[in-house]
Amino acid sequence: MSAAYKTFLDTGSIRADPFQAHAVGKLQKLSDDLVEYSTRMGKIGWMARLSLTAPRKDPPRGVYLWGGVGRGKTMLMDLFFENCGISIEAKKRVHFHAFMQEVHKRLHAFRTAQRTGAVSPNRSTIEALAKVIVGDQGERSWLLCFDEFHVTDIADAMILGRLFENLFNRGVIVVATSNRHPIDLYKDGIQRDRFLPFIPMFMGEMDVIELDSDTDYRLEKLKSMDVYLSPLDSIAAKKLDSAFESLAAGLPVRNRTLHVNGREVHIPKTAEGVAFLGFFDLCGQPLGASDYLTLASYFHTLILENIPRLGMAKRDQARRFVTLIDALYDAKVNLVCSAEVSASELYTQGDGSFEFERTTSRLLEMQSIEYISLPHSPNKRSNY
Repeated sequence: MSAAYKTFLDTGSIRADPFQAHAVGKLQKLSDDLVEYSTRMGKIGWMARLSLTAPRKDPPRGVYLWGGVGRGKTMLMDLFFENCGISIEAKKRVHFHAFMQEVHKRLHAFRTAQRTGAVSPNRSTIEALAKVIVGDQGERSWLLCFDEFHVTDIADAMILGRLFENLFNRGVIVVATSNRHPIDLYKDGIQRDRFLPFIPMFMGEMDVIELDSDTDYRLEKLKSMDVYLSPLDSIAAKKLDSAFESLAAGLPVRNRTLHVNGREVHIPKTAEGVAFLGFFDLCGQPLGASDYLTLASYFHTLILENIPRLGMAKRDQARRFVTLIDALYDAKVNLVCSAEVSASELYTQGDGSFEFERTTSRLLEMQSIEYISLPHSPNKRSNY
């Protein structure tokens, strides 16, 4: 972990930051502790196979990184995940939004099975869910890394305490990033008094570290970019590639598939909360609001290439583009894009051009420093 961070410094991918350096020290210590802990967890796996009691084995404390937008939280967690030195089977990295979607999906399936008699009605749903998340027998995932840990939904708030208590009792270690201190999670939420016991229990398992730099590194990068590029030529294509490389900050680039209501949304390139797609990937396919809401919840920046001039001949694509921009705008996702013409010329004539004026206005606003400076505001679970 420390060596990988030093490489980023030496190559100029990032600048020296004392708050990041402190967090790296904590994460490096956790990484070292995990090597010894993994041996103990391996023994627990054999105990589970033999149906023996597998008590909690004094796990190392997790790490909770919090602070403003662009302070390097996701970068540090990704470096930790890639370099922590335990087997890939023992660790999971997931966006917290995706994790909670899966939690509610599994809870619904389990409760349905209880009603139909397939599962004992006396069995604890939360305990069973924790067992599924961690894994059974020798295939245990005991390091969970969550990006953008936030609580805005009452359904999430009401189950987090019991769920994480079960996870911690199973020896799970959590590393998480968030824009909020744990004390401020679900602030002003409905029935927050029922959520409050979660906070001291959660903090009892975590070292809480604030990244309090005055510099928003992501904003600095975005401010130096042309975020709306036109026309579609080799210069625009090169600038989009450069934008992705800059925002990815040297982290591994992966393709990714989002699963939304039984559909799959394929993303060719992702890294550091950034997604790179073509216009046709999102607006030339039969996708809808729930797909775009999910995309907007997972990524703080979307790089979108090859937006064509729109009109009646491309009415379906234009309609999807309007829905996409609405989802991005509401979640305060940054948009870096290339287009055939300027935003004000995208759809100027024919049926639908009047309705498109709001989208034009939003595209123009999304180019402003005021918009770019806003924090990412992920949507609630996308069950639309």
